[in-house]
Amino acid sequence: MPPVTQDIIDLYDRFTHGALSRRDFMEKLAGIAGGTAAATAILPLLQNNYAAAQTIAPNDPRLAVSTFQYEIGDAMMQGMLAAPAEDGRRPGIVVIHENRGLNPHIRDVTRRFALEGFIVLGVDALTPEGGTPADEDKARDMIGQVPPDRAAARIAAGVAALSRVQGCNGKVGTVGYCWGGGMVNRIAVLNPPGLAAGVAYYGSQVPAEQVERIRTPLMLHYAGNDERINAGIPAYRAALEWAKKDFEIHMYEGAQHAFNNDTNAARYDKAAADLALSRTLAFFRKHLV
Repeated sequence: MPPVTQDIIDLYDRFTHGALSRRDFMEKLAGIAGGTAAATAILPLLQNNYAAAQTIAPNDPRLAVSTFQYEIGDAMMQGMLAAPAEDGRRPGIVVIHENRGLNPHIRDVTRRFALEGFIVLGVDALTPEGGTPADEDKARDMIGQVPPDRAAARIAAGVAALSRVQGCNGKVGTVGYCWGGGMVNRIAVLNPPGLAAGVAYYGSQVPAEQVERIRTPLMLHYAGNDERINAGIPAYRAALEWAKKDFEIHMYEGAQHAFNNDTNAARYDKAAADLALSRTLAFFRKHLV
């Protein structure tokens, strides 16, 4: 099998973020890989393998898992709620998915955070559009049709709703990946009730003029091999520093965009993911407990 080179990963990144149709992507991939057969062999390494998504069973007896709904305006939002099975007063976390919606991987991530002692909402930002479809290409296209400010408002309402859930201590953190990482930054600008910390994994930054409105501490994880997202770091860092915001930036050299996604063979980086998670949990325990 041909190697998965950086230009192939960059090409896939362009495709997954809407810059290429699937047909154009496959044609360009075949050109790089050396033919259609080679491109077809490489494709499974680039795509998410949701068969490997489940590390914690949905019916794990250590957890209480249910469907959670909340309103924003005249729309009803939905997601999965996971918390330790034992009674107790706990902080909350809203997990914000990538641009493929609330898929099996993000549902598993939601359960993982719950096992760490949090009440966790894995939100489905596509609820008003009928919810996340099984076809991830369709989910990506659907998310591309939702204005980012509208999506951020939908999720920010979830932060406020989770802060009022019985058993929550009123403090909620957000953690998002890729598209969801960008939402973490946008929600920090909105500063909804209950928001006490935000962690963005390789997420797009907000404009410098909006930074003054941020009130919550931020932790920002970036991959070394992520030119598209990293281009916005200098201006964002400068604006955060100038406004004297509470933030920290961590760069994972050699890692790819989506390095936390353990269902993606080409981009998952266990060392980077484990380190980022340890930092994330410490950050949440500092600001939410």
